Amino acid sequence: MTWLAVGEVVALGLLAVFAGSPVTTALFRHVDRHPHPDARAPEAAERVVEAGAILRGGHWIGVLERTAVYASILVQWPTGIGLVVAVKGLGRYSELRSATPGTAERFIIGTFTSILFASALALTAQWLLHLIPP
Repeated sequence: MTWLAVGEVVALGLLAVFAGSPVTTALFRHVDRHPHPDARAPEAAERVVEAGAILRGGHWIGVLERTAVYASILVQWPTGIGLVVAVKGLGRYSELRSATPGTAERFIIGTFTSILFASALALTAQWLLHLIPP
């Protein structure tokens, strides 16, 4: 492995970990502005926004989540992704059962966005390392 390849993997890892927050935040802004068409009541969109206040600490949890997902894919240990999702779900269980209905939806949106972003960059890193055939 060359120093260039190591640099590319590190750069993609940093991008996955730290650029994932703005990507997830941008998606939340979009969701907050454009509620699902099935949401008949105007307060349905407000509940999803309110749920963001319940799930505090999401930024740092997301950083750790993307780090673990990126590393798990890079070392070809897919079970690590399952562990991340399980630990995150168990850790947030009480908040997901809260009185605010949009909390679970916000949790799922954030988790999927974060995992998909880190996964895409980890697979790109594997491709650059020629672990995935072109």
